[in-house]
Amino acid sequence: MYISRVFPFPIIGIDSDNGSEFINHHLFDYCTANKITFTRSRASHSNDGAHVEQKNWTHVRELVGYHRYDTPAELALLNEIWELDRVFTNYLLPQQKLVFQQRNGAKVTKRYDTATTPHQRAIAREDMRKRPIIQMNAEFKRIKPAALSRQILTLTGQLETLALTKKTSTVKPAVNRAWNA
Repeated sequence: MYISRVFPFPIIGIDSDNGSEFINHHLFDYCTANKITFTRSRASHSNDGAHVEQKNWTHVRELVGYHRYDTPAELALLNEIWELDRVFTNYLLPQQKLVFQQRNGAKVTKRYDTATTPHQRAIAREDMRKRPIIQMNAEFKRIKPAALSRQILTLTGQLETLALTKKTSTVKPAVNRAWNA
């Protein structure tokens, strides 16, 4: 599995959505073989994946839009975009984490920690091994932010062009005219 090669610490659990596109024998067998805890969200409980779902706008829709990408060429571009976005997000985009929340009637008070990139959070962990820290710092030094951003914009433009220019089905579904009478 690709993610295990780029993750700086061991994977101890995978929390999947409930759909059959996420849950399959291959994933379950991988988790079993690697002693990874595998859990899934409950059916009809849309808030189970709230932390993941909140990123659908910033990390998916805002980047690649709402088109249907179903060709091998689109998949290749998506894979390139996700790899570049992984680097951009983890090394260059600081995020704040909620550290305190208190409700007083209708008023909610929230406090956040200092904005920090996932890279900075990872290397600051006391249980982090030295080799992943050295590898992440080396990758960080190779990043050219403006070039990375331009490359992502170019690829997303190519992806949109592919999605808009592919042939659509010429077969139209039958319409039941009896309802319109």
